[in-house]
Amino acid sequence: MIQNDTEIKALIDAGMIEGAELNQVRTGVISYGVTSYGYDMRCADEWQFFNHDSARVIDPKRGNLHELMTATVAPHFKIPPNEFVLCRSLEYFRIPKDVLCVVVGKSTYARCGLIVNTTPLEPGWEGHVTIELSNTAPLPIRVYANEGIAQVLFFRGRPAAKNYADKGGKYQGQRGITLPKVER
Repeated sequence: MIQNDTEIKALIDAGMIEGAELNQVRTGVISYGVTSYGYDMRCADEWQFFNHDSARVIDPKRGNLHELMTATVAPHFKIPPNEFVLCRSLEYFRIPKDVLCVVVGKSTYARCGLIVNTTPLEPGWEGHVTIELSNTAPLPIRVYANEGIAQVLFFRGRPAAKNYADKGGKYQGQRGITLPKVER
């Protein structure tokens, strides 16, 4: 069942989200904090973007993204048309063994042409969420650090026989922006 604001606040009090905002902050910013049925997470001020080199190919199995990307720290980032940037959540998540989280983009950015992509936050997983932001608009889109970037929805069920931590997931405990990993 999806969790409401009261249940989400209880999960936060139990340590699920480090750095969480218990109220929804809306004035003068893109909203963040606890909502009626979710949590609007913020993005940190760390950004990774591609260097333009047409002779190179992205190969997630080779793990060459660190060779192709540049990192910067800034209070906002301007994403060019038809490009994407990686960022991370400001909050650090510790997902309980009986909770699965689905992350969706915020309407303010969606209406500008920004697609927010992240995978589900698995039961037992913990870390900063690495987020892909794709600009589908014909103009650059400015994205702001320390403001809302995506809404996290919390679904509670019976614990699985093995959760992400039990399986030794490769993204367990990630801090900062984490590039793709392929186990060898």
